[in-house]
Amino acid sequence: MESTLTSSPQDALRRARRVELVAARLVNDAMVGAYLSSFKGRGTDFEELREYVPGDDVRSIDWNVTARTGRAFIRLHREERELTMILAVDVSGSADFGSGEQSTRERAAEVAATLAVSALKVGDKVGLLLFSDGAECWVPARKGRRHVLRIVRDILLYPAKSRKTAFVKPLRRLARAVKRRSAVFVISDFLAGSEGPEAMITALSELNTRHDVACMHLVDARTRTLPDAGILALEDAETGVITEVNTSSASVREKFAQLSQARLMETEAALTRAGVDATRLEQSTAIAPALSRFFERRRKRR
Repeated sequence: MESTLTSSPQDALRRARRVELVAARLVNDAMVGAYLSSFKGRGTDFEELREYVPGDDVRSIDWNVTARTGRAFIRLHREERELTMILAVDVSGSADFGSGEQSTRERAAEVAATLAVSALKVGDKVGLLLFSDGAECWVPARKGRRHVLRIVRDILLYPAKSRKTAFVKPLRRLARAVKRRSAVFVISDFLAGSEGPEAMITALSELNTRHDVACMHLVDARTRTLPDAGILALEDAETGVITEVNTSSASVREKFAQLSQARLMETEAALTRAGVDATRLEQSTAIAPALSRFFERRRKRR
């Protein structure tokens, strides 16, 4: 996977710092605690052998040592808390869309920064995959504030080679690249592209068998409703197809809203069928509180 970032002006670093600083201010102890309890390290480290005493779990008996010594010994383990967080961020053409002050990609950078800061506070490593219809950029997992800044900068500025969206190829490549079980946050508008929702479901399900997958579903208000603004030329961000729409017509606006709602419900049903935890983040949603609620709901389900 390519990891070379096209050079950018000093403004790029300032923008990344601004996003990271805002995230650092928003991340509180409650959110970090919810993240800790929701995403736990899955591994264990062997700590010591101890002679068996009544009441110990017989499943912990080390039968090799027991056979050699003639006395029952159990293996004690210490939970390995450190986890790797992977941020898989959609940078296809639709990520450049935004009806308000920020694009979907800028919103994704804020969500990713908030997650990364949470991981940083508990000592977890963070890695990054940017994807469109393929793997665009891979940043191996590391720790440190400078690393988080690099991740935010890449999300904001990396020049994607494709404007199309696909999930199968990049997510399968991610699964091969990350050997150790990790927490993978897929941040996207989850517009399935030409592959269709079934392929997206398959890709997410496969990834979820190897890693702990959570989906951050970004939704822009303008993808749900149209303004009354006369004749508008609407361009598909991924195909370039332009369609003229008479937004002065109440029936046209109503039909658009109905289709948008149906697409939104289809996407959320697809994420449910994929068996992954997911939350919807509207453009007006405060990120840190929404993530705290998501982590807490997830903890209670498990």
